[in-house]
Amino acid sequence: MDFMNNQMTQPAEPAAIPQEEFEYAQSVIRKLSDYYDARMVGQQNLKFVLTASILADGHILLESVPGLAKTTAAKTIADAVDGRFSRIQCTPDLLPGDIIGTQIYNQGTGRFETKLGPVFANFVLLDEVNRSSAKTQSAMLEAMQERQVTIGGETHRMPEDIFIVIATQNPIEQEGTYPLSEAQTDRFMLKEKITYPSAEEEVEILNRTESGALTRKAPPVMTIADVDRLQKTAEKVYVDEAIKRYIAQIVDATRKADKVLPKEMAAYVRMGASPRASIAFLQIAKSVALLYGRPYVTPDDVKMLRQQVLRHRISLSYAAVADRVSVEEVIDKLVGAIPTP
Repeated sequence: MDFMNNQMTQPAEPAAIPQEEFEYAQSVIRKLSDYYDARMVGQQNLKFVLTASILADGHILLESVPGLAKTTAAKTIADAVDGRFSRIQCTPDLLPGDIIGTQIYNQGTGRFETKLGPVFANFVLLDEVNRSSAKTQSAMLEAMQERQVTIGGETHRMPEDIFIVIATQNPIEQEGTYPLSEAQTDRFMLKEKITYPSAEEEVEILNRTESGALTRKAPPVMTIADVDRLQKTAEKVYVDEAIKRYIAQIVDATRKADKVLPKEMAAYVRMGASPRASIAFLQIAKSVALLYGRPYVTPDDVKMLRQQVLRHRISLSYAAVADRVSVEEVIDKLVGAIPTP
């Protein structure tokens, strides 16, 4: 899914985005893509999803077994941008104050002073987020949703320009882990599952490791102002009313699976998606369109990241677990049942 090789040279419809602004966005996206490819081997789907989430100004949850470059990919995207970056290694003994900050008594002044935590950055990497306790996880809810935290009764705003949380988790380890709550996962715009590299890609990893290319750090190719401008451009991408209705119908189908799916398949859905899913579909579809070089959204842009938008927002029943039916299968059936405009 290499978007830089699939861009249309001429938009099919008049663009609402000024041509100069549109071309600038494409050039910045190309720089980010090249930077990623220089540091990462393969994982083109991950590049696409990470870039789309940044353009949509949304948080993203990455899931895979250890060693598949979740942290490296997140760090690569952050390194490409000349902004503030924080990495928080989550552990069972991590406290909320370790993330958002706390008040410390100053003996010299006789007053409590607020010390802000590492969450106050443009890009925050929550490594192995499911290793932190529920209390610590909840400390991120206000930051991710309201873009502010409360310390000692005082409200502190997150960075005004860019604030994106990239969280990683390991789905197979059970000891010392705390599953994310539905309220927590719903704050993530996307959830991406990372797969193993191919044999050819693994050979390339070995070659780059031997040459030292994987550890060689390159200077940033973007600024926070570039990211902010990209996001503003993505907001201007045109979405027809028919596309918005299509999004609403998809999300509504997750809540009324018995109306669109066969009885056996509908029984697998325990709970549907919230309106945040509709908002995520709209914002991500705009990002996808811009990544493919279009100033307007098509139904395919909506469907492209359907699994990433819905897989953490749909709860399956025990029957699905017993029958080994994945949430991705259910999502594909639901979306396939909705007529494409």
